[in-house]
Amino acid sequence: MLEASERGQSVGVDAALTSLVQRGNRLAGDAKRHVSAESQGYIPIAEAPPTYGDFVPQEPLTLEDARLSGSDLESLILKLMLARGSLTGREVTEHIKLPFALVEGALREMKRDQLVVYRSTAPMNDYMHQLTEFGRERAKRLMDHCSYFGAAPVSLQDYVESVRVQSLTNQHPTCEDLRRAFQDLLISPQMLTRLGPAINSGRGLFLHGAPGNGKTSIAERLTQCFGQTIWVPRALGVDGEIIRFFDSMNHEEVSLERPAALYDHAKIDHRWVRIRRPTIVAGGELTMNNLEVSLNPVTRISEAPLQLKSNCGTLVIDDFGLQRMSTRELLSRWIVPLEKRYDYLNVGNGRKIQVPFDQLIVFSTNLEPRDLVDEAFLRRIPYKIEVENPSEAEFRQLLVMMCKALNIPYRQEPIDYLIERHYRAAGRPFRRCHPRDLLLQIRNYCFYQGIPVAMTNEHFDFAVGTYFTIF
Repeated sequence: MLEASERGQSVGVDAALTSLVQRGNRLAGDAKRHVSAESQGYIPIAEAPPTYGDFVPQEPLTLEDARLSGSDLESLILKLMLARGSLTGREVTEHIKLPFALVEGALREMKRDQLVVYRSTAPMNDYMHQLTEFGRERAKRLMDHCSYFGAAPVSLQDYVESVRVQSLTNQHPTCEDLRRAFQDLLISPQMLTRLGPAINSGRGLFLHGAPGNGKTSIAERLTQCFGQTIWVPRALGVDGEIIRFFDSMNHEEVSLERPAALYDHAKIDHRWVRIRRPTIVAGGELTMNNLEVSLNPVTRISEAPLQLKSNCGTLVIDDFGLQRMSTRELLSRWIVPLEKRYDYLNVGNGRKIQVPFDQLIVFSTNLEPRDLVDEAFLRRIPYKIEVENPSEAEFRQLLVMMCKALNIPYRQEPIDYLIERHYRAAGRPFRRCHPRDLLLQIRNYCFYQGIPVAMTNEHFDFAVGTYFTIF
């Protein structure tokens, strides 16, 4: 009886083991199919969170996938540890934005080469790593060449492909998209009709007209017509040179939603950052240095130029004609990129690289375009749109909108007085900025006097007297 019982237990254990092995084989097969799908390049949209868009950079499985060499990875880790001290493998992973498997393999090689030693163990099969004297000396030499030790760079080839997929020319905003983008501005249907084709071209346009009519406000909202996020690299790698790309001053990062599932099958490559389509405004401070790869002589880190950072977005040249660089100099620099849609840049090692020139270029100016540029350049900017003065009806509507925005009680009689006395009688043209500026003058006057904020004839007299003194 005992032997029979033992045999029964043995059969039960064997069956359980067999079931467990079969389940493991099924899981392994699923994992193999998943790896095979991922190895084809960027993840199929069906596997990525739907809010990420058509382009999703996939976490590299090997250094070859990341287009990095072992020496590239070793250099980053050595400089990081020289600057930060002892680190675990996962702390290195978090900083340079590569998978732990790749970092762990590199650290093992570095230990074998006596560049690092294990100082202590760490949770989750990890170790605390510390530089040896040999490793410290090598790290110092690497720092002298370039002090960058941030996220591992993305190859130029992968970046060019990302721009192709995310290009503005792939987007076709409709009338509804334009109305949504300009909903906080008073824009006539005629103006939207002129702007629509220009935006769809994805090329460039002149916005010209009298000052104060909202050219800059219009230009800054053009990107919103496309209403999507894009992915940009934190840094670019070009033949051993690193160009810092992501710029928190000009790029607005958009955080990723946490996946509902326990395991994120998207496997995002965190060397990339998801941002809102960029709108970069360059005014009178623009110089030729802003349009070239700039190398910091102290840190030996290069910075991407403005036109590269604005790819897949909008680059606004505000107050065109008043830059520190001459108009002819700027036009000579861009006359070919505007035509060919690509640009050439010089990097620190002396090599010239070809990069996409893929953004909506907006030249905003108070001057006549024909007085600034020649016919050859005007031909390359196919759309020239004048932002005209508002009509009296639009001016009144702007006053109503600004009263609501500034919480000032609206009254018809003082507005009639303002238009009759200070515009018609004075022969003064309406400007779209006047309602905001005059009402702010009234509000500030009332705050100073300690009286309720209100529109009166006397208050408008005071505001006009200070605002238009030298006009």
